[in-house]
Amino acid sequence: MRGLKKWMAGAFAAVMAQSVLAGYTWNFPEPVTPIARETLHVHNLFMIIILIIFFGVLALMLYSFWAHRKSQGHKASSFTAPRSTKQWMFVLAPFAVLLVIDYGVFGIPAYHAVKMYEDSKSDAELVVKVTGSQWMWQYEFPAEGVKYTSRLTTPREQIDNKEAKGENYLLEVDNPLVLPVGKKVRFITTSNDVIHSWWVPAFGVKRDAVPGFLREFWATVEKTGTYRGQCSELCGKEHAYMPVVVNVVSEEEFKAWIESRKKAGT
Repeated sequence: MRGLKKWMAGAFAAVMAQSVLAGYTWNFPEPVTPIARETLHVHNLFMIIILIIFFGVLALMLYSFWAHRKSQGHKASSFTAPRSTKQWMFVLAPFAVLLVIDYGVFGIPAYHAVKMYEDSKSDAELVVKVTGSQWMWQYEFPAEGVKYTSRLTTPREQIDNKEAKGENYLLEVDNPLVLPVGKKVRFITTSNDVIHSWWVPAFGVKRDAVPGFLREFWATVEKTGTYRGQCSELCGKEHAYMPVVVNVVSEEEFKAWIESRKKAGT
C-alpha cells in the first residue's frame, strides 16, 4: 500500500509540474493580447483543478478496491435505501465546484474572462469591419476610408502536390490586415453569404461572421509581428483556403500604410 501511495504522489507531482511549467508552445500559442493571456490563465487554472480532482478520485477508488475487497470479507452495499447525507454530498459537491470555477475563485476565472471578451466598445481606438465571403476576407477601416480584400496566395501547384509545400502553406495572402501595436481595436464582423469565422489563435479571439448580423470583439496586440489564422467555420468547398494574416506594426508604420492605401484608392 505504501508503494502505491508513493507512486500516486510521484505521478501527481510530475503531471502538476509539467502543467505549471509547460511553455506556451506546448499547449497554446504565445499570447499577445490581454484576452489571450486571460484565456491561457483560465485554461491552466482549470487544468490544475481537474488534475487535483482526477487524482483524488483515482486514489479514493484504488484505496476502496484494495481495502474493501472480497477476500477481506466485505460485501457489496445496497443502494435501494432512502438517500443518505453522504449521497447528497457527493451529488452537490461537484455542482459547488463548477460554480466556484465558472463564477470566481477570488474573482478571476471564466466569468471575468467572458466579461472582458465582450467589452469591445469602451476605449476603442480603431474600428475594423471584417466581412467574410466565399472564399476571402474583406477588411474596411470606416473612419479612414480604406477597404480591400484579402485572398489566399498559396500556389495551386502546392495545393495539388506538384510542388513542395511552402513554410506558410495555406496561410499566406495578397493583402494582410495591418494593425497598430498597443491600440485597442474594435472588430465588427458580418458575412455576404454563409457563416464564416475569423480566428487568430495568438490573439485569443474568434468570432463568427453571420449574414445579416453585426457581431463584435476586440483585441489589443502588444507585440509587433505577423500572426496567422484561418476561417474556423465550415463554409463550403474552399473553406480551407480562407487564411487570416495580420501584420502588427508601429503606429508610425500603420499611419504610413493607411496613407498609401488612400493614395492607391483602396
